[in-house]
Amino acid sequence: MLKRLIHKSLTVIFLSFAFTACVTPKLVQRTENRTVPTSFNGSNSQDSTNTAAVNWQAFFTDPNLNTLIETALKNNQELNITLQEIQIARNEIRARKGEYLPFVGIRGAAGADRLSRHTLLGATEEANRIQPERENPRPLPDYQLSAFATWEVDIWHRLRNAKKAAASRYLASVEGRNFMVTNLIAEIATSYYELLALDNQLAIVKQNIEIQTDALEIVRMQKQSARVTELAVRRFEAQVLNTQSLQYNIQQQIVETENRLNFLAGRYPQPISRNAQAFPNLVPDSVSAGIPPQLLANRPDIRRAELELAAAKLDVKVARANFYPALRINAATGFQAFNPSYLLRAPESMIFSLAGDLVAPLVNRNGIKAAYYAANARQIQTVYNYERTILNAYVEVANQVSNISNLGKSYDLKAKEVEALTQSVTISNNLFRSARADYMEVLLTQRDALESRFDLVETKMQQLNAMVSVYRALGGGWRQ
Repeated sequence: MLKRLIHKSLTVIFLSFAFTACVTPKLVQRTENRTVPTSFNGSNSQDSTNTAAVNWQAFFTDPNLNTLIETALKNNQELNITLQEIQIARNEIRARKGEYLPFVGIRGAAGADRLSRHTLLGATEEANRIQPERENPRPLPDYQLSAFATWEVDIWHRLRNAKKAAASRYLASVEGRNFMVTNLIAEIATSYYELLALDNQLAIVKQNIEIQTDALEIVRMQKQSARVTELAVRRFEAQVLNTQSLQYNIQQQIVETENRLNFLAGRYPQPISRNAQAFPNLVPDSVSAGIPPQLLANRPDIRRAELELAAAKLDVKVARANFYPALRINAATGFQAFNPSYLLRAPESMIFSLAGDLVAPLVNRNGIKAAYYAANARQIQTVYNYERTILNAYVEVANQVSNISNLGKSYDLKAKEVEALTQSVTISNNLFRSARADYMEVLLTQRDALESRFDLVETKMQQLNAMVSVYRALGGGWRQ
């Protein structure tokens, strides 16, 4: 009767402890919002043609630019660092997989023990001595050769979920690499078009220096004939010097842009092959933005954020499983003897063991709770990051689609402005020679013509860069 009462009491206590261990705190969950507008900039177009599906070799037609991109994809140090991070993430999967599989090893050991006669085991051995000639040696050798195995039974899928989380992070690192490829290609193309624009601006400056130098000689001749004063000569000289100074500023920008391209290509400074004369005739390719939902599949940063969100959700499950009992099984078999000659004798020297442990946290679970709450907070954080990434992608595409349209209209107007001011330079020079215009009108007209030609080149560069930006924003460039 007493034994039955004790057994019932122990059963009740065990069940109460197990129930307490399995109770997990409730958390606030947040579901991500994957909805996006049906079109860009409020248009009603549902054309799914998307430029992001075009690989970069077909999108960029300049062979010099394509050679630069190919070199950068092989040699860029930051990209190669990212490739090693992918390998690290892949090894993390292997490590997590190994945790939920049985671990088997072999053990070889040798030692010696000497028991004190003033201990229980030593006194027992001393009292049981019957034949002194067969007394155990002191110290007593011990030799062992065995195989052992340990295994945590993944009842609550804690280890499997940890492996799945590592796999998601590995895939996220791959998408991170794809996103870096997209940005690297866009940055190289942008810098390359900037270099072509600088070459053209330098050519414009040199042409203006020649024009202004000729005008200066005319002014000097007119001063000799007392048609103008020394003030006119000095103003024309100042304009020539200012334009010459601008030439060296542009040359420095060219050097820095070339070096930036070489750095992105992972090589030391060297001349960049290019055809600057073709720049004025470059026409931005038409870009099809498709529909916003396609961003979810095309943008590597959105795919990466989605995978990181999946990993964070699995982390919450892993943290929750720490509240539940864990079952661990340990087994071993082998041989053990005090004399090496007896070590491999069977079955006399054979040993084996089998044990199972069921462990559950009961009291002072603050550490487990803290890890659980932190995992949930990180999961909510990744939800916000995922939504922000989608929003940022949509805004980038909408901005660049609008930018391409407005830059096209702006370029047409600036081209007409350049044509008008170029004619004004010729007219002002002729009027100045015939004394029908003063030197200030000539100076202002030349300055305005130079600025307008600069602006035209700048607008052309912005057009090309907007084309590159919308290609990047749509998620193009990473597909091989």
